[in-house]
Amino acid sequence: MTGLKRFRFLMILFSVSLIFACGYMVSVPQLRNADNNEIVNVGDSIFALSGDIYDYLHSWAGETWRHYAISGTQLNGGILGPSIPEQYDTAKADNPNIRVVYMDGGGNDILLPAIALDPYNCKTCNYWWCGDLSQQCKDLIDDLYVDAVNLLNEMGQDNVQQVVYQGYYHTKFGVFGDLSKLSDAVDYGNQRLSQACSNASVNCVFVDPRSSFKNSYIIVDGIHPTKEGSKVLASLIWNVIDI
Repeated sequence: MTGLKRFRFLMILFSVSLIFACGYMVSVPQLRNADNNEIVNVGDSIFALSGDIYDYLHSWAGETWRHYAISGTQLNGGILGPSIPEQYDTAKADNPNIRVVYMDGGGNDILLPAIALDPYNCKTCNYWWCGDLSQQCKDLIDDLYVDAVNLLNEMGQDNVQQVVYQGYYHTKFGVFGDLSKLSDAVDYGNQRLSQACSNASVNCVFVDPRSSFKNSYIIVDGIHPTKEGSKVLASLIWNVIDI
């Protein structure tokens, strides 16, 4: 990528990021001291934009749990707020007695560049003549696999007893374009995140929402869950989390 293209990519990425994921500005407030501080959430706007997943889980548990997710955040770096590893560091600084972590991570690392100029060619046309997912996109996701394993291993070293890692569902056409073209990237991403969960030293359960999630569960941006969709995601977590 030339210097001019890189500059344009960064400007578009920044602009798009501000539109739909301005970090703290479009996130529910973090809950850093809860009824049960041993259960902690880190992640992105799937949790943080509406907070509905928290509401369902807390209602079913009859208690609140700590949560640190920020809209627009990434597994590796980011300009909109603390990365997911940084969120976990903050949670440890607040109270290191963490027994369970439920989380997601890696979606924005793929989504934000794809919405901008798609420099990793993560979009496909979803027809047989378009070919397979690009090697550039696979390489990006493989790097995220390493980041996920490193974070999960850190949690294991910190004596976290269980991690519930929520994968991603297929996005759809919305105000940011035809994001259904990211289906192959989502599929490969979930495959690698599941492998990260299996290969990490911590007890990790991977939750794959794809078979349970309908297009009607996504709001007009083509990305985020409706209230009903959040209930589906919360149920998948609730079914496996060790409370």
